Parts: sequence; C-alpha cells; structure tokens
Amino acid sequence: MIDLRSDTVTKPTEEMRKAMYEAEVGDDVYQEDPTVKNLEETAADILGKEDALYVTSGTQGNQIAVLTHCRPGEELLLEAESHIFFYESGAVAALAGVQTRTVKGIRGAMEPQKVLEAIRTDDIHFPETGLICLENTHNRAGGAVIPVGNMAEIYKIAQASKVPVHLDGARLFNAAAAANVDVKEFSNYADSVQVCLSKGLGAPVGSIIAGSTEFIGNARKWRKRLGGGMRQAGVIAAPGLIALTKMRERLEEDHVNARMLADGITAIPGIEITSQPETNIVVADVAGLNLTSEVFVELLWKEGVIAGTFGATSVRFVTHYDVPRNDIHKAIDAIARAARH
Repeated sequence: MIDLRSDTVTKPTEEMRKAMYEAEVGDDVYQEDPTVKNLEETAADILGKEDALYVTSGTQGNQIAVLTHCRPGEELLLEAESHIFFYESGAVAALAGVQTRTVKGIRGAMEPQKVLEAIRTDDIHFPETGLICLENTHNRAGGAVIPVGNMAEIYKIAQASKVPVHLDGARLFNAAAAANVDVKEFSNYADSVQVCLSKGLGAPVGSIIAGSTEFIGNARKWRKRLGGGMRQAGVIAAPGLIALTKMRERLEEDHVNARMLADGITAIPGIEITSQPETNIVVADVAGLNLTSEVFVELLWKEGVIAGTFGATSVRFVTHYDVPRNDIHKAIDAIARAARH
C-alpha cells in the first residue's frame, strides 16, 4: 500500500533506531536527561529562541502555549480553519477556559487589518484578547505557506496591542524550505512556536515548543500538570534530534513529489486540484466523478493507495519520506483507475 494519508505515518530511519538504542538517558522531569537537553538546546538555537521544551505532540505543544499565555475567560484569535480550532477537540475551551474568535483568512493567511479589528477594546462586556495564533504551513489551506510579510504585520499589530503571538508551526520547516529562507524568518514573528518532529522530519514521536526562558519555565509546569512529564525520554528524543538536524534538507523532495502528484491528478478527467501545492499537501476535488470523498477513498484503498477525506468531495494526499518518486507514479496510475471505476 502507498500511504498518502499524512506525513505522520513515516517510520523512523535506521539511524534513528540505532540512536534510540544508544541514547544516553536520565530523568527528564528532574531535567537530567542529557539527550533531551541537547534536543531542546538545539531546537532553541535553530528557531532563534532563548529556550525550548520537548513535548509529546503538536496538540499538546499548542495547548501548553495557550495555557501559558492565557488566563481563563480570555479570548483567542485564530484563523477560521486553523488546526487549533478545527482539529484539537475544543481543548482551548476545555483546558484553558478561553473562547475562540475566528478570522476567515485567504489560503490560511489572516488579513492584518481584520486581526486588528478583532482585538477587543477595553469594555466590560468583552473578554480580553489573550493570544493570537498563526499556523504555518496551513493544513486546511492545502499546506499553504503564510508569507513572512503577513506574519510580520500581524506581529507588529499584536505588539502594539500588548497581545502575544503563538505560531503553530507543525510543518514550519516545510514553509522555510518552500520559501527558501532560514526558519527564523518565520519564528522571529512569534513569541512562542511549536514544531512537530514527527511529520515531514520523520521522527517517531514528539514536538518542540520554544520561546523565552520565562515562557518555557511556565510551560514546563503546564506540561507536568497535563501529565506530560517524561522520565528517560532520551530514547525518543534521540531520533528527534536526528530529525531536527539531518532531515530538514530533504523536505523539498516531498514538495517536488507533491507537485508531480498534482500534475498527474490534473490529467485525470473528473478530478480537480483545488490549488497548486506549495509544500507536501495535495487536495483534490472528486465532485466531477459524482462521488463523495468517502466513496473515492474506499476505491483508492482497493487500488493500493491510502488517502484521507478532507470535506464532502475533497481528498487529501500528503507526500513524505516513506513515499519515494517511483511510488508517486504508481499512485497516479492507481488514482486514475479508481476514477474510472
């Protein structure tokens, strides 16, 4: 089977498996795991932040950031189809006691003026705006890269309003690769940032949140409160360190494969690519086949391709390390067969 559901399905490399076996470990709750500390220090340096914290998942990292930045009763501004709003089970309400206020973006990018207008004024009837969240790349916008200029404008507005900014950068290194810039060009315009090690970078588990020393100190306590304090975590941090230092340079290969996949699908009658992929996500609309996405995904399975539904007639394909170029050609042929079913 060619698994194009998500880049989360990647398996650790042989080098990662060996590093897991050989990792030097200690109790990370006591901050005594040298491998975890190395990972955190390396991540902070790469992202241009004072400090970093290893967490179990991207969702946990985002929620810790919200809990650290906000107080109960405050309001969170974020794009209408952002991951934090759409895919994290309402955790900001359930855990942090904050409400969301969404701003509809264009391919995931919120217009700075609309963000400014959404920040609450000092009025007894309104909740205070506690945090602005950005997402880069933007998952539901098909892996779109939010431009550095857009982030810079929003960050300037946030600073003037004394509102912190958190960046859900689950695939931030994909954004940097696509824009051909240092990742700091993006992370500089956020007070805190979360990046996943377990997507395109190929690690088996874990994410990083980074920010100021004070922020990470408070975030560490929230991680403990959420049951995220790990003990000899070096065995999973070791492959994360390899992911962070050795797997970033190959992300463009996934982007090339995504463009190749999109071009191949475009030639199939009845299927439309909703937008040309900027990174490693391809979204196809099968309405022209008079099929729902669920039915088409079932047909794909029978043809040896695993994909995910992304709406009533939208199907998502994600390229990654475990799908080499020759499998892209096979996938295109399989998609064509499913379309003729």
